[in-house]
Amino acid sequence: MTELTLGKALGAGLRRAMRDDDRVVLLGEDIGRLGGVFRITDGLLDEFGPTRVIDTPLAESGIVGTAVGLAFRGYRPVVEIQFDGFVYPAFDQIVAQVAKLHYRTQGRVRMPITIRIPWAGGIGAAEHHSESPEAYFVHTAGLRVVAVSNPADAYRALRQAIASDDPVVFFEPKRLYHHKGEVDLDAPLADALPMGLAQVVRPGTDATVISYGAMISTALQAADAAADEGVSLEVIDLRSLSPVDYDTVAASVRRTGRVVVAHEASREAGVAAEVIASITEQCFEYLEAAPLRVTGHDIPYPPAKLEKHHLPDLDRILDAVDRVLDRRNLTGAEA
Repeated sequence: MTELTLGKALGAGLRRAMRDDDRVVLLGEDIGRLGGVFRITDGLLDEFGPTRVIDTPLAESGIVGTAVGLAFRGYRPVVEIQFDGFVYPAFDQIVAQVAKLHYRTQGRVRMPITIRIPWAGGIGAAEHHSESPEAYFVHTAGLRVVAVSNPADAYRALRQAIASDDPVVFFEPKRLYHHKGEVDLDAPLADALPMGLAQVVRPGTDATVISYGAMISTALQAADAAADEGVSLEVIDLRSLSPVDYDTVAASVRRTGRVVVAHEASREAGVAAEVIASITEQCFEYLEAAPLRVTGHDIPYPPAKLEKHHLPDLDRILDAVDRVLDRRNLTGAEA
């Protein structure tokens, strides 16, 4: 086992994938000589050369369009979108081409493209550097959507995404890039938890808290705080946002009867809304209280000085837990 930051784990995953398969090529703005703005690709240009680590112009549509052409030719391109808010110029390529070509060609063409997106807030940056656009891609049939929450999962899931014949939108919580954890760099990929499965990261009995990405750390903190008051929270890391592992989710909800879903993205038509709708369809007779959402607000991402009021925090999650447990609400706040 090796202790790595989440950022270093991602770099290690890219390096391993490129060593294992010479069809893997990287494309993105400043990923070569600079090593990426977050230094995820640092050192890869020196090891693999400019034909496999390609510095591109500042043109996200062109980057993803080039990846489509490479995939047609049998390569496995990995695209880096420099910041979450920069993915929109590539939206037409992703939705109209990447997501559709396998279906449109009746399976004759595969699109093994991985689109890496540093994602979400918490770093004190501007709006186009802190957004959470995952619901757009979850709504798009033909894409896998993954969000990692720790270094070990980042290393494994990125390698799985690159090896997949499906296009994968791969969200990386940038505020966790420097968080450390143990990573087994030599574990066989076949032994890893499959990319599409959720994981119970903390067992509990009183209520289920479902989240993904950086919010898993917040949910675990809330579970620790709740335990001090005798409340046992089960925390589920979705890991895969499309498809969602509803078997794991439903099994938990049937045990606890109460559920809170948390994410940074806006409330309206977010991932939490879909998860709660599906839980209600599958587990209605087991629910002891209405499921609740704890989300970002329905506003454009705020200036850095205000983001602490926008991002869901421990107190907002605990308030929602109190309400699904029908405990006295001490804050009166809306989750």
